[in-house]
Amino acid sequence: RKRVQGDSRRSDKTERKAISRQRNCYTGLNFNSCLYNQKEKMNKIKLLDCTLRDGGYINDWEFGFDCAKDIIDNLIKANIDIIETGFLRNVDFYNPDKTLCSHIEEFNNLIPANIKNSSFAIMAMYSNYDIKNLSKYKGDGIEIIRVPIHDYNIKEELIFAKQINDKGYKLSVNPINIMGYSKEQIIWTINEVNKIHPWQFSIVDSFGSMKKSDLDRIVSLVDTNLLKDIRLGLHLHENMALSFSLAQNFLEKSSDRKITVDGSLSGMGRRPGNLPIELIADYCNEYYNKNYQTDYLFEAIQKHIQEIKNKNNWGYGAEFFLSAKYNLHRDYPEYYIKKYNLSLTEINRILRQFDKSKKSKFDCEYADKLYFSVINSESEFSR
Repeated sequence: RKRVQGDSRRSDKTERKAISRQRNCYTGLNFNSCLYNQKEKMNKIKLLDCTLRDGGYINDWEFGFDCAKDIIDNLIKANIDIIETGFLRNVDFYNPDKTLCSHIEEFNNLIPANIKNSSFAIMAMYSNYDIKNLSKYKGDGIEIIRVPIHDYNIKEELIFAKQINDKGYKLSVNPINIMGYSKEQIIWTINEVNKIHPWQFSIVDSFGSMKKSDLDRIVSLVDTNLLKDIRLGLHLHENMALSFSLAQNFLEKSSDRKITVDGSLSGMGRRPGNLPIELIADYCNEYYNKNYQTDYLFEAIQKHIQEIKNKNNWGYGAEFFLSAKYNLHRDYPEYYIKKYNLSLTEINRILRQFDKSKKSKFDCEYADKLYFSVINSESEFSR
């Protein structure tokens, strides 16, 4: 009884702090109306954890079955709204220790009986998954499927997305590198997505090149053109160490639309990594009166993620800032470092000369050709 009373007092204290902050924020306005709007917004925010999917780029998705189940258990206890459990891929055989599977039923083995209020998601890509392997949604287990679309293959990928939508799953359409889209391309894409009418459309800052003004521009454009009952998601990367700041800015938008923010435990994901979910969960608790139990996030990090990070570190690095600066694929600077042992200054000189058509999809032949072109031209100049 004492512990229940203590939890209640802490909850009341958190709510009073949130109300106090909002009272200060809305000085001169109708406070009760603003507080109502804030509670409405609280109910519209969801957090999605992508550790077992995006984090797999670090350890080749070899989390181990028991480890993956324990991570999921802790995320459920932490009240994380959506848990992404891995990639649907064409694989030769089912390996329970990897979060890559051909059949959605194999992922359902990871989901416990008591899921509280959490939902479960998976990602499927047109380029490496046969839609014939996907059964219709049966009303339990994985209910959300996220589909990346690329500007160079968008029509085929939208057809693939519609097939998933038609099978009864909640569909999220995730345009890769939306920063590389023109205004006209974004509007065209949204109009095509509206025809499918998915559950969610996500803004994906694939190369970590987004700044506040970019986010404001894209959110405004998407919000104006996207059907109002479609959720808006946000997936960020740490190339410029701006993910937490941008996520806060996204949450503070005054739109009435339901929104989702992606994150991962300790930011685990393809280098340089993602928005750390423990940061944005704590922020939502403080400013939106959410009830994410961050101790369970820390427990999962301590038990499972920290050891992986000690072996395969991720996080901000200047080479990834350079790829973000020119809004191109993050593999390019790593490629130049590994193959040619180039300095950051040398990489910068090469990246600034990239052809726009080669930025979004990694092309090692083009990277080599440009390298030799720059080296030869500088040699000629030095003579």
